[in-house]
Amino acid sequence: MVRRFARHLLTPDASETNPSKRGFHVKSPESREVLERVGRTFLMGFGEAVEVGESQELPARLAQVSPRFRGFAYEGAGMGFAMVDALTFARGRRVREYLRGCGDPHVYMVYIGLGWAMARLPRARWPRLPLDPLLQWFVLDGFGFHQAYFRTERYVRRHHRDSSFPRPPHDPHGYAYRALDQGIGRALWFVGGAAPEVVAELIEGFPPERRSDLYSGAGLAATYAGGADEFELRDFWKRAGDHRPYVAQGSAFAAEARHRAGLETPHTEMATRVFCDMAPAQAVQVCAGAGAELDRPGLANAAAASGTAEDEGRGLLYEEWRRRIAEEFASRGRC
Repeated sequence: MVRRFARHLLTPDASETNPSKRGFHVKSPESREVLERVGRTFLMGFGEAVEVGESQELPARLAQVSPRFRGFAYEGAGMGFAMVDALTFARGRRVREYLRGCGDPHVYMVYIGLGWAMARLPRARWPRLPLDPLLQWFVLDGFGFHQAYFRTERYVRRHHRDSSFPRPPHDPHGYAYRALDQGIGRALWFVGGAAPEVVAELIEGFPPERRSDLYSGAGLAATYAGGADEFELRDFWKRAGDHRPYVAQGSAFAAEARHRAGLETPHTEMATRVFCDMAPAQAVQVCAGAGAELDRPGLANAAAASGTAEDEGRGLLYEEWRRRIAEEFASRGRC
């Protein structure tokens, strides 16, 4: 009874994740339904996590969700466990158990859900957890998505950037802002209603130095969430111009996230064929190959030699991974 009440109390109203009610572009009833279902499924996962309290009970509750949308339920659950941990002073226990258990295959989405929780919690209650050094930047991706989705006028229309961002504490080159922009780019796919011309126009309104990261996020969302047919995906690809390698990179990340979770869909295949000119399994191999080639000790030593902190070295590592993936697609002549 207490957990059900907590679920009712903590779960945001469904209208908060309804794109049409938020004033986002509506391209068609079909695409609106896809994007709205993403929001509904996220909230369902959030509520289930708050109610069950323990992650081992979650898979049975989420098994009925179709593979296309199940990842969003696990994302919402990541936010839910983080919120409960913060409000009960559990020091991240539930999230740690979640990531060690059923959340591990969905780590990309869980980290994004942690970013949502950060956006809703006081900074003193932000999750403090040992995270994968390469994938941890998806937490900031989630934070950026939240801000663009719920504070659209400020972060999308007026292109706001916070004057300082407190995570990670040592980030002299400001890589956090680039991770945030990747999340903002994902949100733009929703704000633009999965309409290629609208999303591209929104991105092109930002300063030029931000656009590659925004296109990367939009490419990830176009591949993972969907809402566009093959003709529309090709239109978006054409409009991306010089930023196409980063659209391909974002698409490959989406393919990797779905592959790791075992949630491949026909739409994933269509999107990677358009953006990466290959099947999802091949895009996953591009990600794996670029990651395997990273000189992790070399980057760490370079950071240490320059007197920078470990967090900065991790930022350099993540960006090097993304750059290598983008360059691989560019080298194939596809971009």
